[in-house]
Amino acid sequence: MNPPRTQALSEGVLGRALLHIERGNLDAARPLLAEAVAGGVSTGANACLYHGAPALEFVLSRAGHADPTVQTAVDRVVRARLAAARRRRESAQLPPLAEFDLIRGLTGLGALLLSRTGWPPPLLREVLAHLVTLACPAEAGARALPGWWSPDSPGHQEMTVGHANNGVAHGIAGPLALLSLAAHRDILVDGQMEAIDTFATWLEEFSGFYWITLDHLIADEPPQPPPLRPSWCYSDLGIARTLQLAALALGDDARRQKAEEVAIAALTDPARLDRVTDASLCHGWAGMLTVAAAIAADSPTPDRFGDPIWQTRQRLVAGIAALPKPGFLEGRAGAVLALEGSNMTGWTRALLIH
Repeated sequence: MNPPRTQALSEGVLGRALLHIERGNLDAARPLLAEAVAGGVSTGANACLYHGAPALEFVLSRAGHADPTVQTAVDRVVRARLAAARRRRESAQLPPLAEFDLIRGLTGLGALLLSRTGWPPPLLREVLAHLVTLACPAEAGARALPGWWSPDSPGHQEMTVGHANNGVAHGIAGPLALLSLAAHRDILVDGQMEAIDTFATWLEEFSGFYWITLDHLIADEPPQPPPLRPSWCYSDLGIARTLQLAALALGDDARRQKAEEVAIAALTDPARLDRVTDASLCHGWAGMLTVAAAIAADSPTPDRFGDPIWQTRQRLVAGIAALPKPGFLEGRAGAVLALEGSNMTGWTRALLIH
């Protein structure tokens, strides 16, 4: 039997259950959780933080419930994904996005392992060690490329020579956030701080683009980034949070200040704000509010974020009712979580914001 789509954290009933759990309403969450697992629990190749057993563990753990059977299944998923990543490295192939990204890959699984109560499991260190290897340059056609250069197309674009994805959801900003958050908790592997510096240096140069192509790298004059929509998933607001986390991990105050300036610019530039078209958590006002609040909380000068946060909140209030979906990433449940502003369960760990 194929597990139902309800098992997806992004838009299935698990995301709606997460809202009830954050509110402390477990009676409302239980039937949604039962619906999610009615067709079985996925532990196959599509299992990830946002689908299947890992998504189920994340939501259950927000309610303080650690199910040993589910955790054992998740550990099997992580080991299988690590083994596949090792085989890919040994074959000297470039990594697909789904190997390492937050939504589908090892970064998301690492975020789940990091969120477990108590001292994180040894598997987390294996995940971190793999992500560190992405800081080593790759070679393709006798050309040195970033180690996270992927042969995938990020969407429906024709991209025969691959790209370096910058986003939090699908790009190198996700691994940077996980490595930085782990470092904050003194969970370190060899080369981790150097990898944080490598990824942060890249994003400080290229965060104005969703992704970088070979044409970008070989151009005599680097192209100027267009005004892009600020969001959590892509563009410089979500990336600014990862750069702030990296700066805090490295103890680099100048970097932190620079990241916060990038965030202020994204939150106040009318040309970019005009490109925001909905209230969602993934790419709309809800995600912007959640990211901005986190940046302000870790800034020594939080007051300057006050007005941009208020303006973003007002836009979120005005836009929630127009969201057609009920779920977490693109729907009303995620938008309401952002609007209510509570994070008692640590639900923002699914976004690697905290």
